[in-house]
Amino acid sequence: MRFDVLTLFPEMFSGYKTQSILNKAIDRELVEVHVHNMRDWTTDRHHKMDDRPFGGGPGMILMVEPVVNCVRDVQAMSDRPGQVILTTPQGERLRQPLCEELASTHQRFIVLCGRYEGFDQRVIDILKPMEISIGDYVLNGGEVASMVLIDSLVRLVPGVLGDEQSSWDDSFSRGNRILEYPQYTRPRSFEGHDVPEILLSGDHGAIEAWRKNQSLERTKQRRSDLLE
Repeated sequence: MRFDVLTLFPEMFSGYKTQSILNKAIDRELVEVHVHNMRDWTTDRHHKMDDRPFGGGPGMILMVEPVVNCVRDVQAMSDRPGQVILTTPQGERLRQPLCEELASTHQRFIVLCGRYEGFDQRVIDILKPMEISIGDYVLNGGEVASMVLIDSLVRLVPGVLGDEQSSWDDSFSRGNRILEYPQYTRPRSFEGHDVPEILLSGDHGAIEAWRKNQSLERTKQRRSDLLE
């Protein structure tokens, strides 16, 4: 799976690409992450990417010409066509079923990271990207949102996780659309808090039933909307 990230702040991804599961996936050539500075597609000596909005108002708007040219050139960098994604609070909410759909239908993504007051509307009209939101709140820019998107998709690439069952049983995932049950490890007792005896019984049928019940109870208490 390949990601091309288009940003005004490429240095934000330097540390992100070298850590944990993503770094291992890149080393094993299961995933590629290429970061492109959109300023490289500007035509003036100051590498200006933004301007004031027509009609007035606060903030600055990312200009259409360098963004569209950047996306078109990056699209041509690989034989695989890339699904263009724009991270925006106005987009479709990123949920696990959407992640699963994207991972199963696309092998390349071109992710646009917004800044300031967002993109000139003509970027959307011309490129027709999929607009995705990671939640009902506003960030300083789309870089963090793009990292969330990448993390959620990388986990679904075959071979990335040591145990493929992990992505199946996670909260919201294909094998478990509700919240996951509580987990325990050593020590058996800590400051008066003990591991439930059922988990030490060796009775796998009883343990499975306990876990299902715990998942349901936790979901009722915290996210009852998922049971609907």
